[in-house]
Amino acid sequence: MYEGVNASEGIGIGTVVVAVEPDLSFDPHAVEDVDAEKARYQAALDVFCEKTNAQAERMKVTVGENEAEIMSGHIMLAQDPGLVDGINSAIDGGMCAEQALVETSTMFENMFLSMDDEMFRLRASDIADIRTGILAELLGREVVDLSALPAGSIIVVHDLTPSMTATIDKENVAGIVTEVGGRTSHSAIIARALEIPAVLSVSNACGALHNGMTAIVDGINGHVLSEPDEETLADYKERAEAFAAEKRALDAFRGKPTVTADGDKKVLACNIGNPEDAKGAVDHDCEAIGLFRSEFLFMDAKELPSEEEQFDAYRSVATTLKGAPVIIRTLDVGGDKEIPYMNLQKEENPFMGYRAVRYCLDNPDEYKVQLRALLRASAFGDIKIMVPLVTCVEELRQVKALVEECKDELRTEGYKFNEDIEVGIMMETAAAANIADILAEEAAFFSIGTNDLTGYTMASDRGNDKVAYLYSWYYPAVLRAIKNIIVNGVKQGIMVGMCGEAAADPLLTPLLLSWGMEEFSVSAPSVLKTRKAISQWTKADADVLEEKVMQLKTAEEVKAALEEAAR
Repeated sequence: MYEGVNASEGIGIGTVVVAVEPDLSFDPHAVEDVDAEKARYQAALDVFCEKTNAQAERMKVTVGENEAEIMSGHIMLAQDPGLVDGINSAIDGGMCAEQALVETSTMFENMFLSMDDEMFRLRASDIADIRTGILAELLGREVVDLSALPAGSIIVVHDLTPSMTATIDKENVAGIVTEVGGRTSHSAIIARALEIPAVLSVSNACGALHNGMTAIVDGINGHVLSEPDEETLADYKERAEAFAAEKRALDAFRGKPTVTADGDKKVLACNIGNPEDAKGAVDHDCEAIGLFRSEFLFMDAKELPSEEEQFDAYRSVATTLKGAPVIIRTLDVGGDKEIPYMNLQKEENPFMGYRAVRYCLDNPDEYKVQLRALLRASAFGDIKIMVPLVTCVEELRQVKALVEECKDELRTEGYKFNEDIEVGIMMETAAAANIADILAEEAAFFSIGTNDLTGYTMASDRGNDKVAYLYSWYYPAVLRAIKNIIVNGVKQGIMVGMCGEAAADPLLTPLLLSWGMEEFSVSAPSVLKTRKAISQWTKADADVLEEKVMQLKTAEEVKAALEEAAR
């Protein structure tokens, strides 16, 4: 048995097909005719964009419009002036097109890999996928084509890129296994949309699994089994049938209100990264947007996005949600997220440095551009402003003061906006958790960012294998921080939600209900599961479990108790 990351749930049983990636090696050489070399690169780029556009159109039909946007995003990224100008400059310096492409794209890839936010690390794999496609065009070689696989295929490949998944006929693919990648990668997102079981990051999968082998892809637990015996095969066939039955049962929660077993209404929201995601969230039956990360506007630009550009993006989401709440997080960038035009200096410890609200308050004129855009968009829906990385009440007060300045300006200019727009906090630091009672007096709402809250509370970087075992919200320290935030928010009468990954953890649901949390903001595919988990608990039962769990002393004991209760 091989272990990996359970990126797309389900049980797939079939025959292994190892996808061999093309040899894209080349000999770097100097060029004399610079203009001809730049024209050669442009021709390869044009063909790549044409093919990618065709893939996007096919995906709209075979996968969905939101997933097709990933391929459309590849075209935008490939044509990004920063990338193209960098490649042309390298060619001007005498490099051949292949070397210019590789060196320039690798620089961009490394920039994205250094960032803490999962959404921006996705850009690194996108850059690598684009590089492969354009390089193949320059070298006249074919990329991996998965369009003509036999029925019941288990695809095994080093990295299943979005361009590969765009060619898949899902009716013929029983499962996917890769050597790299994680749950948030674009390939994982597409695999989930296609409802193909996938296990990623299986070490040496391409060497250990061979063409023609029978294999089982357990996308529920992250296991891959090769050449199973009859007993194991029968067992997994039963599991596959049970999973399919459970999935059908989830459809019963579509279109239903999100309520506990004793009728207490909750709000089930989605986290999104761009305006296009909003439609997918609505399609998955969400009731609000609990976190709209506004950084995509800044990351995809060569200069600070204008007020009009930001206004259009925010208004688009508000319009899509048709009056349902939309919480938009103001710019969460700095230190670990390099944006060239912002001239951010390298820091020894960027995660505790000059970022998020600290950067914004130090650059009030830039920040007011975003705040004005948010206020103007609030005339088109229930937009709420969320401030990230707050550690003291002074920061919130300063943001609210800037919002009032913007209101005065907009009134003078004749713009309409929501006079009573809510300004809340993303509760993601230990400092904020410790003064939740003070912050609740001044914030309109709390939204708990458990990803960073867990990391900061446990002093653990989840990307560091040496300390990743400490990155768990089951530790009593993290649970106490979460409880303090919720209890103090509820006491003050403000809405308390959660937009971190823990919001979709069914084991944690009874604790959150016991403490009185109102809003659960999850990824779109997790909406129905979360609605079901909420429906299974009464407040009384949740309180009994909470009293027991909060007396436990280790993460292992906590998780075991929650698992027992779930069973």
